[in-house]
Amino acid sequence: MNKYPLLFLFVLLLGPQPSTAQQQINNPGGAGAEWTSLFDGKSFEHWRGYAREKMPSGWTIDDGAMCACEPGPGMDIVSRATYTNFEFEVSWKVDEGSNSGIMWHVDESQGAYPWMTGPEYQILDDNAFAGGALGVNSAGSNYDVQAPTEDASTNAGDWQTARIVVAGNQVEHWLNDIRILQYRKGSEDWKARVAGSKWANMASYGSTTTGHISFQGDHGVVWFRNPRIRRLR
Repeated sequence: MNKYPLLFLFVLLLGPQPSTAQQQINNPGGAGAEWTSLFDGKSFEHWRGYAREKMPSGWTIDDGAMCACEPGPGMDIVSRATYTNFEFEVSWKVDEGSNSGIMWHVDESQGAYPWMTGPEYQILDDNAFAGGALGVNSAGSNYDVQAPTEDASTNAGDWQTARIVVAGNQVEHWLNDIRILQYRKGSEDWKARVAGSKWANMASYGSTTTGHISFQGDHGVVWFRNPRIRRLR
């Protein structure tokens, strides 16, 4: 009996296989991946100010959470470690009217602010902006570039959960256990969206492939708790 037709039939039934990056998106971390906590509720050992060695004084520990309780210039912070492919989760809440952001692949050598390199997961009191309308600046958006597909946010003062998955150029944003957007960094669609954003003339934006996680601390009171991360292959 000729074995090759059976082999061909098996391949057809199996269908096209996802890329390594897509496998990592579908099964973040893979077998044996472990989470690393980036905050124990007691110290800022995993964090420091952007382009400085110490934490800005306006950040405090409030009831076991990291708090930018005195927001203002120079309050952005970064993880001490850098990450390339990863899954990151954190709970957050804001005061009424406040906003912040989570940036990643941040390179301190390329600008005065983390958003000059790192794409941003927007943190926002949606009800206080644009009448709560969904858009490129809504909570969970790829800030000023891509809007969430649905409104998964709740009210100011509520604890909400952000999740960011980066596997190669594949990126996902989750909010409160709902995947609200995905994109491929560097794709033609991504380039077109960036060209229509405030980053259009900023060559450094989104150009990095590894870097720090960053929390923004200059646009209102914001809290973060239980940040954790695991590296993807």
